[in-house]
Formats: sequence, structure tokens, C-alpha cells
Amino acid sequence: MTDLNALVPEFSPVRFSDGRLEILDQTLLPHKERWISCRSVEEVADAIRRLAVRGAPAIGIAAAYGLVVALLDPEDPEPDPARRFENARRILGATRPTAVNLRWALEQGEEAFELLRERPLVEMAAKLLEWARALHADDVDRNRRMAEHGAELFREGDRVLTHCNAGALATGGIGTAIGVIAAAHRKGRLAAVWVDETRPLMQGARLTAWEMLRLGIPHRLVTDSMVGALMSRGQVQRVIVGADRIARNGDAANKIGTYTVAVLAHRHGVPFYVAAPLSTFDPRLASGTEIPIEERAGLEVTELDGERIAPVGTAGFNLAFDVTPAELITAIITEEGVLVPPFGPAIAQLLN
Repeated sequence: MTDLNALVPEFSPVRFSDGRLEILDQTLLPHKERWISCRSVEEVADAIRRLAVRGAPAIGIAAAYGLVVALLDPEDPEPDPARRFENARRILGATRPTAVNLRWALEQGEEAFELLRERPLVEMAAKLLEWARALHADDVDRNRRMAEHGAELFREGDRVLTHCNAGALATGGIGTAIGVIAAAHRKGRLAAVWVDETRPLMQGARLTAWEMLRLGIPHRLVTDSMVGALMSRGQVQRVIVGADRIARNGDAANKIGTYTVAVLAHRHGVPFYVAAPLSTFDPRLASGTEIPIEERAGLEVTELDGERIAPVGTAGFNLAFDVTPAELITAIITEEGVLVPPFGPAIAQLLN
């Protein structure tokens, strides 16, 4: 079995020390690597909201640490730890509506906090920090297991296309989709990666390319509109993406443009994989039509890197995610194994 610990030095876009949460500001990558120091829950929420930290698992981890930050905040005038905690849970829960890992982490945190209510504040914060660190470590382990399962789907010489960023920057570990890609590369089963630029915020160009370089994986950057041409020329053997929420029938929400890639893959007979941990599944939702889709500022469409690219007076419409129907998904890769259609029964068995 491949030693996935050797894939890459341990890295995470979030780290906790000395009572504060530090977040790698992904809005500045790849040009600048700057860490934000968060000592209040409002600062953590702002980092999540403006995409300084992004990716469903990483958002959940940041929120978990954010609950600890709220209890330790020396500037908070609220003396009651329970009120501090509830206020933090409400603020963090309102930041990003689509990524279910956020709600999952906050619900897990609430369960952990309930067991600590009678303890002194310092001890309460220390125990909650232990819980957050354990949640973080668990994501690292899940990433590694997912990578091992997913790599088995690849064959020597495969060229894979990925959309947005689902690597170490989006998780606590080596990533979901990029973790699988890294494992396939290490096993000698990967020729190259096509990286979608991922408009409008260019997560592929800015973040995934940065991770590919860091991992030493051969890759080329392409425009989102080039995917169909690549597939028609037989230059894509597989597609793999992450997910922000998966309904119990297998419909998967991911960064806007994923659905388009899935349709093109279906048209050209290219396997389309989704890699996601169990925390991304939402059994409360019957299908993808129930997944809330975040709408972000139109300026993200009409501007590029702060520069206007559309005429003044032209407004932008900016859906941050779309939903890929289960029938377009070849397999869902999880830390417990690979799910194949029909996804409804497979997901129900997995979650039970």
C-alpha cells in the first residue's frame, strides 16, 4: 500500500496557536502567502465569508476553531460562556449557506460543548480545543484514505481534468480530488492534469496550479470553455472534482461550472468522479433541488483582480455553485470506499 504520508509535507490552510486561529489568506495566492491572525469570532467569520479560507472541509475546520476563539476572546464583554458559544455558532453558521461541512462542524461542536457546561471557562476552552484539533486530525486521516481508494480508479497514462480547487487548501489534509490525483501520480498512473481556470474567482488558476507545482505534478492551465474541445480530441481520460454538499440521492453541489463539465464528460464518455468525505453528505436533503445555492456579489463577474472588465452599467449575476445530477456521476469516492450507482441505496448504507 502506498505511504500517503510521503506525498507532501504536512500542510493545512488553518492552524491554531496561542489562543488565536491563523488562516492562510487564499485571496492573495499565488502572488503572496500571508497568514491572518483571528482573535475574535467576527474575524473568523469574515475570513470564511470573503473566501480567505474556502473549501467545504476547511470551512468546517475553521468554524470548529472559531468556536474556541469565541470562548478565549479577551475583548468580548459577554461573561457567560454559553451565550458566547451560541453567539459564535450563529455568526459562523450564517457565513456560507452551501457547504454542509460548516453546519456539520457546528453541530458537532454544540454536542461537545453540552458536555462541558459545568466546567470553568479555561477548562471548557481547553477541552473544546482538544475537540477541534481531533476534528482537524480526523479530516487529515479521511483525506489519506480517500486518496488511496480513488487512486485505484486510474490507469497508467491517464490525463485527468479537475475544476476549482479541492486540495490541501480546501481541507485539513492532502485534499479530496487533489489528494486522489496526488496518490495516482505517486503510483505512476497519471500522465498530466488539466486545470480549469474556474471563473470568476480563478480558484483553478490561482490555487490548484499552485498546489500542482508544490506537489511536482505535470499540469497545464486551460480556460473553462476549452473542456469540450479537449474531450472531443480524446485528451481527457477522467474528471475528478470535490463537492460542497451531496444529497442522499447522489446529486452533488460544487463550484459553478462543474455541471457543465459533467455534461460534457457524459457526452464524450469520460468517467466523472466526485471525491468527498462523509461530512459532505446531507441525508436530510432528498435531492440536489433542495441544496441552497449561494449567490455572491456581481462585481466578482464584472471585475477581474479588482479591474473592471465589463462596461459600467452592466450588472453581473453570480451563482457560486451548481448541482450535478447523480445520473452524470460515475462514482463518488469517500474515505470508506468508492460508491457506484444507484447512489441512493449506497449512500444510505454508508451513512448507517
